[in-house]
Amino acid sequence: MRPFCRLTQGIAPCLLSVFSLFTPLFTPLASHAAEPDWNAVNAETLARFQAMLQVDTSNPPGNETELVEQIATVLQNEGIDVEIYSRDPARANLVARLRGNGSKEPLLMMAHLDVVTVDPAKWTFPPFGGTVDERWIYGRGAVDDKDNLVASLMTMLLLKRSGMPLDRDVIFLAEAGEEGAVEWGIQFLTSEHPDAIAAEYCLAEGGTVVRQNGETVYAGIQAGEKKRRTAILTASGVAGHGSRPTLNNAVVRLGQAVSALGEWQEPIRLNDTTTAMISRLAEISPPEAAARYRALLSPGSAAAEEAMAYLLENDPGLAALLHNTVTPTIINIGYRYNVIPSEGTAQIDVRLMPEQDFDAFLETMASIVDDETISVAWDDALVRPSSPVSLNTEAFRVIESVYAAHYDAPVIPTMSTGASDMSYVRAQGTTCYGVGPGIDQEDTPLGYGAHSDQERILEEELYKFVQVYYEIVMRLAASP
Repeated sequence: MRPFCRLTQGIAPCLLSVFSLFTPLFTPLASHAAEPDWNAVNAETLARFQAMLQVDTSNPPGNETELVEQIATVLQNEGIDVEIYSRDPARANLVARLRGNGSKEPLLMMAHLDVVTVDPAKWTFPPFGGTVDERWIYGRGAVDDKDNLVASLMTMLLLKRSGMPLDRDVIFLAEAGEEGAVEWGIQFLTSEHPDAIAAEYCLAEGGTVVRQNGETVYAGIQAGEKKRRTAILTASGVAGHGSRPTLNNAVVRLGQAVSALGEWQEPIRLNDTTTAMISRLAEISPPEAAARYRALLSPGSAAAEEAMAYLLENDPGLAALLHNTVTPTIINIGYRYNVIPSEGTAQIDVRLMPEQDFDAFLETMASIVDDETISVAWDDALVRPSSPVSLNTEAFRVIESVYAAHYDAPVIPTMSTGASDMSYVRAQGTTCYGVGPGIDQEDTPLGYGAHSDQERILEEELYKFVQVYYEIVMRLAASP
């Protein structure tokens, strides 16, 4: 652990001159607080967002330290405490803190610095250019996750400039390695420096405001995620010549085991988050869809099974949130056309509800395989923890209220089929919620979404997200 005090190298002089215009960002209000000058904030947000997008933090290799230096300089110039934690000097993590009076536990804002790799030939605009074209800002990381990164940074700056007294510390974590290399980021921090990011609540990626045809449909707040693990099936038999079929052929037995798991249908399992999600979807959906959603709230009924069958065919993403899932992904067996192999393996991608016990589920999988010659075991690689998330908290009520007010749309708690870095923080007792900006549903199939060949965000939605983010943190942290 060491303070970071070296000035960032390579920040464009024009960017610094632009930032110098943003000192008077607040206008007085009748209360002790002040309302930011949002026009000036928006201009600064754009400049800082473009600066972030212009740093290539593709993972691998990451090189997050370059962006950490840029952000650290901005924070330190405003008098904000910054510390750097790293297992690899090229893959640093930044932790900044605004001190409160300690009457409440801290609030953590977390966002990751790294992005997935790109094929520049498939981009209309340079992937690390931060290009503004008409209403859109283009660049790798625009919606994963430099939108949350700039929202967290701007919130720190606005809180500091306001001089607002705080009941709790506000912590900003800019982390490395989220895109498949947690050993450099969140796993490293939670195992070796847990006190640096200990908090009652945290905000991170995972939520989104769903827009369709330019209109807001609902705001989704991530309030839980499934936990992931890989199961390994190992089939054993007697090797032999392919011209002499045997009854214990490992290829056949492994295929039968994979088929049994692939055809297995786990029952519907609801928790607080998915129950609230389905209930609110029923409230805003057309009659036919609403009836299906309401049927799902009665697991085990014929209507629920019929509704689940519909989702499995037409909306597998939603269906996956309502039960444990197993998906065969890799089979390794055999090495020559005329040889019966003695052994082979299959990998099963397992996604479990937060409440599900790992070992109990493994026993259930073994009973479905039902073959004593096939072992069913967990692979210890890429194990992410997971914990149930309560909706009955001050933080969720504030998030719900702020999103409803700014977007004039229903707010729906959601659960993710995949795992985020919030899983590590939740496992340490912090209640985390995923938030995000408005995203057009049409963008993903058009190839403009997260991890797509191109990536973009609406300029107006970025500005609104920063304002929403700031208001949530202010309402949770500021002294009355």
